[in-house]
Amino acid sequence: MQSPWKILTVAPLFLLLSLQSSASPAYNDLSRPSYSNGHTCVGCVLVVSVIEQLTQVHNSTVQASMERLCSYLPEKLFLKTTCYLVIDKFGSDIIKLLSADMNADVVCHTLEFCKQNTGQPLCHLYPLRKETWKFTLEKARRIVKKSPILRYSRSGSDICSLPILAKICQKIKSAIEQSVPFKDVDSDKYSVFPTLRGYHWRGRDCNDSDESVYPGRRPDNWDVHQDSNCNGIWGIDPKDGIPYEKKFCEGSQPRGIILLGDSAGAHFHISPEWITASQMSLNSFINLPTALTDELDWPQLSGVTGFLDSTVGIEEKSIYLRLWKRNHCNHRDYQNISRNGASSRNLKKFIESLSRNKMLDYPAIVIYAMIGNDVCNGKSDPVPAMTTPEKLYSNVMQTLKHLNSHLPDGSHVILYGLPDGTFLWDNLHNRYHPLGQLNKDVTYAHLYSFLNCLQVSPCHGWMSSNKTLRTLTSERAEQLSNTLKKIAASEKFTNFDLFYMDFAFHEIIQEWQKRGGQPWQLIEPVDGFHPNEVALLLFADRFWEKVQLQWPQILGKENPFNPQIKQVFGDQGGH
Repeated sequence: MQSPWKILTVAPLFLLLSLQSSASPAYNDLSRPSYSNGHTCVGCVLVVSVIEQLTQVHNSTVQASMERLCSYLPEKLFLKTTCYLVIDKFGSDIIKLLSADMNADVVCHTLEFCKQNTGQPLCHLYPLRKETWKFTLEKARRIVKKSPILRYSRSGSDICSLPILAKICQKIKSAIEQSVPFKDVDSDKYSVFPTLRGYHWRGRDCNDSDESVYPGRRPDNWDVHQDSNCNGIWGIDPKDGIPYEKKFCEGSQPRGIILLGDSAGAHFHISPEWITASQMSLNSFINLPTALTDELDWPQLSGVTGFLDSTVGIEEKSIYLRLWKRNHCNHRDYQNISRNGASSRNLKKFIESLSRNKMLDYPAIVIYAMIGNDVCNGKSDPVPAMTTPEKLYSNVMQTLKHLNSHLPDGSHVILYGLPDGTFLWDNLHNRYHPLGQLNKDVTYAHLYSFLNCLQVSPCHGWMSSNKTLRTLTSERAEQLSNTLKKIAASEKFTNFDLFYMDFAFHEIIQEWQKRGGQPWQLIEPVDGFHPNEVALLLFADRFWEKVQLQWPQILGKENPFNPQIKQVFGDQGGH
């Protein structure tokens, strides 16, 4: 799998950065030269498909469809401007090819954003036409001889090669790689800015000029003079002279919630509206700038650390919101230390971004949920690249030792097992992908094959027509889950208790079916891989039920002063 930074930097070439990330790329395998253009190919095919379908939906010209798409994009991040520049420079060739009845695969191969290297298979999203591919491609190439797009695509340029943007690109790249806020004046790992690893990912800082003020710390002098832990509770009750923090929070066992996760934990999500021509409008891309600066993740709506109300109309809340409801002194004490492509192998590269001082801070509940990438990769033969049980044991023990040196005494760590991902193929392969719904021509089987061919699939092992490979992947996942279970049963640490919980997706499916839903409705429709917001919130609900039943000490007490906190401090400063 490829680097998300690489996706972000090539994306302006194709108007919508988001579309290139449908494969939920990792950042740890930067590599295969013959497929270095894989995500560029995906981005091109998706965007050209949207243009072609806009032409069909609105019965308009290709030129009008490109201009329509640009008109929908917001000005932020120069998205609209970039779109019009792309049209101005490259639009004429796209018009010629689409007008000659060439589909998106042909267009992108002709313009060399997709390339079939010698000895490699032909990668295509749409079913091949009756006439030979070679004949069609030669015909298309004659139409766009001496194209400026060909010169650009061969150059390997990206937007960050421009001198004026190089410095800011490097700073953003560093923030993403280190998983720390881009804007953090006092360097305490908390921010007043929402995206670029800001408070969408961890509690909002309430004083970004003082490194001793941040969410999750024990109060300084009971917060008589200032809110040192950003939970919105501070000052002295004039009626009796007792500090509010002492009156309302002392003995209530405050605690934070921390997730060490991958793209599922970060809630990777690409809106279907961004690629569905029949649904596009001026409102479709309002959230695109926010999504791009959050790496196409939506942690503010995730099942573990989400703090916003659900957008999908179900009552279930995130684990953080449940902890806050249980004890309002937990306000803002959440950290989502997740990354697209994270696994037990590369967690050590960004675990330092976790903020917890075992002397100054409250205990924390840490959920370790690397649920996919130890068995998932995009290689043509994915099995040799899977993590072995022995290596997983070593990696997880290294992580737990790091946690033991940073977490305050009284913390808790829960290891999540891996799912059986065979449900992806079983429930999706013969359904139409959003790009295929208009003309009934692209199923998830076609999408999976396209991504696997380009070696940019988020999980070749499970997103494959090869039943033997799917079974092997699930067997390895089960072996890794058993390893985590053994670690939880046998290892002891001084600063935290250790627990294990199965990633029981079948239980979530059963619950959803009881409500009249279908299993496929629990998967992100664009990438066909990640659990969606409904699934994540149902997981949060099941997690809470199991912990309350089996290990209630993890959750702490219910605070009897919650009503008084609300009466005095309202929403506690919000999120």
